[in-house]
Amino acid sequence: MKDVELKLICELMKNSRKSDRELAKAIGTSQPTVSRLRNKLEKEGYIKEYTAIPDFHKLGFEIVAITFSRFLRELASEELNELRRASKELEKKNPKAILMAMNGMGLGCNRVFISFHENYSSYMKTLRLIKTIPNVDPSHVESFVISLVGEEHFQPLTLLTIAKYLIEKERRNRL
Repeated sequence: MKDVELKLICELMKNSRKSDRELAKAIGTSQPTVSRLRNKLEKEGYIKEYTAIPDFHKLGFEIVAITFSRFLRELASEELNELRRASKELEKKNPKAILMAMNGMGLGCNRVFISFHENYSSYMKTLRLIKTIPNVDPSHVESFVISLVGEEHFQPLTLLTIAKYLIEKERRNRL
């Protein structure tokens, strides 16, 4: 990835509402270059979407849960596709504010969900729902629950810190 492309992505992570003209000024290039690069990065999948990060508590959420689970066994490709279809059907019948559901590994688990909840009861319903997902070991579903109430958070969700990190990493690599 070219330096100017990285700078553009970082500026968009800091504030995706900036115009191409403002972005050009921030990264030291022309507005047509920014427009062309933005289009290229979107087509190549470096930029997946533009979004805002709201105050989730003000939107009515009291809890964020990071829930870890384990499949009973490794799934074949077709079984994974069937699980995706079943999960979509489950979501239609039981809409939940799930930010992410991904495969991974660690803590004896291979699946993680990040979800937002209006209250503890909502969280418990989602936890019970996760335990019903085909091939999930219901005895191995655990969560780390974060309260969104109050101001005692060390560092709230933001992409600004990742943008700063990438710029600093690129600067160090050039030295």
